[in-house]
Amino acid sequence: MTGTTGTLVLAGTPIGDVADAPPRLAKELETADVVAAEDTRRLRRLTQALGIHTTGRVVSYFEGNESARTPELVEALTGGARVLLVTDAGMPSVSDPGYRLVAAAVEKDIKVTAVPGPSAVLTALALSGLPVDRFCFEGFLPRKAGERLGRLREVADERRTMVFFEAPHRLDDTLAAMAEVFGGDRRAAVCRELTKTYEEVKRGPLAELAVWAAEGVRGEITVVVEGAADTAEELDAAELVRRVQVREEAGERRKEAIAAVAAAAGLPKREVFDAVVAAKNASRSGPADGKGLS
Repeated sequence: MTGTTGTLVLAGTPIGDVADAPPRLAKELETADVVAAEDTRRLRRLTQALGIHTTGRVVSYFEGNESARTPELVEALTGGARVLLVTDAGMPSVSDPGYRLVAAAVEKDIKVTAVPGPSAVLTALALSGLPVDRFCFEGFLPRKAGERLGRLREVADERRTMVFFEAPHRLDDTLAAMAEVFGGDRRAAVCRELTKTYEEVKRGPLAELAVWAAEGVRGEITVVVEGAADTAEELDAAELVRRVQVREEAGERRKEAIAAVAAAAGLPKREVFDAVVAAKNASRSGPADGKGLS
């Protein structure tokens, strides 16, 4: 260590194939004063695969101790240490530990740099076959069904391609929920075991993917979903009404829901309002099936 403030290094680690490790990763692991790892056992396996040894102090840094350990690492940084942060796979802070430490380091005016590495988000996007000029990362959805539906309704009108992480045992429920909220015809891709031996990318409409996943899927999962249509010509009255209903079910007032749907579709609010009124009148005059706006 030196007498000056140290450096925090965020290092990407392989998401599957160890050969994808960035060349700089080995050097940083060998020379860092402190290596903060999400799982020290997995770190040990990684260093063995790379044929190297860490010379600095190794500490665990995971969701359960992130808050408590951050001050300790900041203290080391202010004392001049070079602290290397690695997670089990991919880049720190991206749906993994790291954000708290980065924020704390920035607040102390400590230098933060990165060793770029593999990313499941970008890899899945590239392989999906869906538009990648604009995208957003939504991470893991809530585990509870009601909360999951609520989160999906919040992004029902998102025009950018969306990327989600999901556990294999919840994949079928998640895809079914996406089909319900986004529409069964919405295109998507399920990327499984990226860069590993049994890598698989399953592409198709959400409804078909939900049926496929019901048979059981294993491995690390990344789901890429096409964004909502962004031209008024592609939205008929029924779709406009459906989007208003989705927003109302998420807790918005009808007036606000109509305004939001109109803005997203590039339509006058009156056109969306008329579609909602027409659907409401049709539901009143038609058979009492429990559907439609009330």
